[in-house]
Amino acid sequence: MHVVATAGHVDHGKSTLVKALTGTDPDRLSEEKARGLTIDLGFASTQLPSGRGVAFIDVPGHVRFLKNMLAGVGSVDAAVFVVAATEGWKPQSEEHLRILELLGIKHGLVALTKTGLADDDLRELARLEVEDRVVGTFLEDAEIVEVDAIDRSGIAEISEALDELLDGTPTAADHKRPRLWIDRVFAAKGSGTVVTGTLAGGRVRVGDELTVLPQQRTVRIRALQSLHENRTKVGPGNRVALNLSGISHDELSRGDVLLNAGQWHVTRRVDGHLKVLDAIDHPVTRRGAHMAYLGSGEFPVRVRVLGPAEIQPGEKGAVRLHLPVGLPLLPGDRFILRESGRGETLGGGEILDVDPIVAAAKARPDRRVERVIAERGRVDVEELLRLTGESRSADVGNWAVDPTVLEASRTELEEAISGSGSLGLDIAKLDDFGRALLETVEGVVVDHGHVRAVDAVDTLTGHTYVDALEASPFAPPDPSGIDRAELRELVRRGDVIEEKGVFFAASAVAAAARVVAELLSSKPDGVTVAEVRDGWATSRKYAIPLLSHLDNNGITRRRGDLRIGGPRLPPVEEPDQTVRS
Repeated sequence: MHVVATAGHVDHGKSTLVKALTGTDPDRLSEEKARGLTIDLGFASTQLPSGRGVAFIDVPGHVRFLKNMLAGVGSVDAAVFVVAATEGWKPQSEEHLRILELLGIKHGLVALTKTGLADDDLRELARLEVEDRVVGTFLEDAEIVEVDAIDRSGIAEISEALDELLDGTPTAADHKRPRLWIDRVFAAKGSGTVVTGTLAGGRVRVGDELTVLPQQRTVRIRALQSLHENRTKVGPGNRVALNLSGISHDELSRGDVLLNAGQWHVTRRVDGHLKVLDAIDHPVTRRGAHMAYLGSGEFPVRVRVLGPAEIQPGEKGAVRLHLPVGLPLLPGDRFILRESGRGETLGGGEILDVDPIVAAAKARPDRRVERVIAERGRVDVEELLRLTGESRSADVGNWAVDPTVLEASRTELEEAISGSGSLGLDIAKLDDFGRALLETVEGVVVDHGHVRAVDAVDTLTGHTYVDALEASPFAPPDPSGIDRAELRELVRRGDVIEEKGVFFAASAVAAAARVVAELLSSKPDGVTVAEVRDGWATSRKYAIPLLSHLDNNGITRRRGDLRIGGPRLPPVEEPDQTVRS
């Protein structure tokens, strides 16, 4: 499927041509029919001789309805540029052509209409004028087809020419990220809310839940149509009508957008490249009441020229646009800029950065992914996809990292490890990026939650305090004079047990459990604290916290004032009865 826009001066026969090609009158409003003038967008579709489907967006030509024209041409593959042989090139012909150029449309043909009302000389003059006017534009080498929609002469020829044109026109790519700018909203009897637009970026299906912006509402697709046929799913590049549930038609308007939540960066500030038209007689500055046309919408914006204070007619420059609402935009999206006070089109161009973080005075935007990464140092690759529309492999963990930042970060981490002492660097103190970066550092070993150089000596092995605790298991010495970081690590490793502020050797717990097991073997109904204390030959100061540790670990259980065996109480060792001779 291709979507093609008609463009050209008012009353040059765009709608009549579309009706002759498709059998559908795109002028749907009674006012349009009464005045013979297209006011709003019209839509029609047909199959070309090759069997290729094509949808037409018929845009109004009158200057007063220019914003409606702009809403229609932002998502098309090609254009049929219409010039009446009876009148030749007109002011709106020029403006429409410049708008198509600014929107980056690369494919098109020219329909020289109303040829039945013009003699040979007039037709030839019109053809020559068109050829002269399109020099240097995307229509410079375009075929010019003479056609008269009333008597249908040239209709077959223009269908074939359009077929040939679209044969070399790329179709919309499927990036698995659908986005639909709404260009029409209405309520259908018996169905409810219906919206139409040109689907881009991915496919949609009946039953899908989408988010509508800027309302931030969740809606569901009840039904969908394309080319007047009911479908269960539709891919990108198609004109579609979606029957939505979850929202009323009077809550939606042209310029709203449907998409999958979480797949897009929604922004209210963008940097872009602006080409100013030669025809205006003043430079573009931050002064003035500006309107930007993005997708199918018209939005009042504040404009900041980046770099110099102004952009002269015919020149190019960078601008920052401040939007009134959040929009899901991507680098490469096209825009048109108009000055509403003067009622003129200033120029247009493409979005370069959807989340500028550099101050306007220093910003130098472009579409390079490397610039986006460099300005941030590192970017999560999923966020990078939302910011740039391009997929990149992660350099570290989930991040794409600027090479300079990566080298500096790795050096900083290596220095932190080498300066962390014999215990090593506590990994818990690193953030997610630091932990991911650690996996790329060579010559280190991770042990008990700390990382240290491979050749670093572990000073906790055979620690003197552990030796002292083991020498006096049930009357342990106080840890005064012991480095607190080392003590915490000994506890974390399990070499030392802490209970109620008292420290024991891990071996003391096992020894204590064996003593209790022996006591209970002769008194299975339970033993008192005093009996346990005496069994350990210690004082209550140490017996109480040690018993608490046994209780907490299922070795013993309290029953009133007694201790009985728990599920982890060790068995009593039987005496060795081997007879030796």
